[in-house]
Amino acid sequence: MLKNIFQFYYHGFKNMTIGKKLWSIIIIKLAVMFLILKLFFPPNFLKVNFKTDKERSNHIINQLTK
Repeated sequence: MLKNIFQFYYHGFKNMTIGKKLWSIIIIKLAVMFLILKLFFPPNFLKVNFKTDKERSNHIINQLTK
């Protein structure tokens, strides 16, 4: 059964014409989203500055109640 499923998708992707271009565009977009844009976002402030969940939650409560 798994062999039949694999062969179905293998032959489907092998015989694609326009689909190969579309998959390449999708892969390029994903690479831009996850690899390049990740560099521009700052690190997680709470994970960097606080070690435990308790410290993180106390910090958030203090910031919201001030």
